[in-house]
Amino acid sequence: MIGSTEMILIFGVIVLLFGANKLPELARSMGKASGEFKRAQRETELEMRKLDEPIRQEAESISQNMQKLAKDLDTRTEGKVHE
Repeated sequence: MIGSTEMILIFGVIVLLFGANKLPELARSMGKASGEFKRAQRETELEMRKLDEPIRQEAESISQNMQKLAKDLDTRTEGKVHE
């Protein structure tokens, strides 16, 4: 974890490198970049969920078919694990 002394030192180096006049512009661009990253992350998570749903449904369908087949074959399924 970064302490207050380190933060002050980092801030001082930034002021020396970029100058006090550039700090608001730098902060704005960092904020925009952070917002864009978060938006892209949310979109990616939504896409992953959309892709995962058909797979989950197919797995459920396969599980139901296997249970029906076991019942038709008069096979005991109690205590068996299925996911």
